[in-house]
Amino acid sequence: MPAFSYKAVDTAGKASRGVLEAANAGAARRVLRERQLLPTSVEMTDKPVGDAKGGIDLSQLFRKRVGARALSTVTRQISTLVSSDIRIEEALRLVAAQADTPAMAGLLLNVRGGILDGRSFAQALGDHPAAFPEFYRASVAAGEQSGRLPEVLNHLAEFVEHRHRNQQKVQLALLYPALLAVVSIGMMVLLLVYVVPDIVKVFVSRGAELPFLTRALIGLSAGFQSYGLVMAAGIVAAMVAWRAWVKKEGNRLRFHRFLATTRPVAGFSRKHNAARFAGSLATLVQSMVPLVEALNAAAAVTPNLHVRERARAVAARVREGASLQTGMTEAAIFPSMLVAIVASGESSGRLGPALGRAAGELDRELEQAVSTLVALVEPAVLLMMGGLVLLMVLAILLPIINLNNLVGM
Repeated sequence: MPAFSYKAVDTAGKASRGVLEAANAGAARRVLRERQLLPTSVEMTDKPVGDAKGGIDLSQLFRKRVGARALSTVTRQISTLVSSDIRIEEALRLVAAQADTPAMAGLLLNVRGGILDGRSFAQALGDHPAAFPEFYRASVAAGEQSGRLPEVLNHLAEFVEHRHRNQQKVQLALLYPALLAVVSIGMMVLLLVYVVPDIVKVFVSRGAELPFLTRALIGLSAGFQSYGLVMAAGIVAAMVAWRAWVKKEGNRLRFHRFLATTRPVAGFSRKHNAARFAGSLATLVQSMVPLVEALNAAAAVTPNLHVRERARAVAARVREGASLQTGMTEAAIFPSMLVAIVASGESSGRLGPALGRAAGELDRELEQAVSTLVALVEPAVLLMMGGLVLLMVLAILLPIINLNNLVGM
């Protein structure tokens, strides 16, 4: 059954709100009246994108994704309940009952409704792609097929938490340099538009030949005054056009192939995707998921479409009877260290632990690279902004220093 969010008042006039399951809006109102509540608003929490008239519900287009922390918490709760032999639909109901927000409760109840309609957990999650990413749904599907759903859910919770921590660490480290760059650029633009023109009038009125740096500053100031709005509109249009271009799967694949094969970003991109792939594959293999299914699920975890395509080619080769080492070597996209560890793991019969060690090593290398890069960003931004400000100051001061010569002329 679908979930409905409601607002209602009781007999004393006290307002309340929440989420409940019902066959339709009328049934939801009847349930509220049975609870001695007067419904003031009853809305389905998950409306279809197209309405009965073929239009588009704009609220669906701008729906927010579920935060990493909320997704991790919900996943861990479901994993704990399912591990205690509680059926998945009952686990979803219990987690929804204690969800922090009505939106999360409604989302979980709608997933539960899909399961009650006879669909699998992964298929029900597929109705909410904005909330549950592709790698999440693929891992759940593999866990269901192998009967190891609790272990897979526990891995997903750890994976989402780890990714969220890494993203937060990088964002916090880059916050100060980003603010510094924005403030500096804003101040320079204001100087070019409002201050430099008044100073330039004094120099131009003298009729003297100005230094090259000053003439360049005057031209830049005139450009901002005359075409500032056009430049801003052009930047916004370029950003919108880029987003539209990248949304097309073929174009996104080309861009991802460029990232995975072009220096200097290729090394970092390959390690990042290999770490995702190896970590997920290690957990799935240790959860006794069949290797081909585990490879397909792990491929869905990799964010780079080119690497994902090569990983799925590895799964196809393994299905044909080739070893995992052979498939990864032929893919020619994974680090040699990972391939070597996979070879040793296959020969020793301990593929899962070997993949786990490889993923941990790749993660450590990535963390070191990110830490080094972030440590270099702040002084680089300071030097760049300081250099630009120095050039602007010199462009203004040079004519002032030669002011006596200008007056004499």
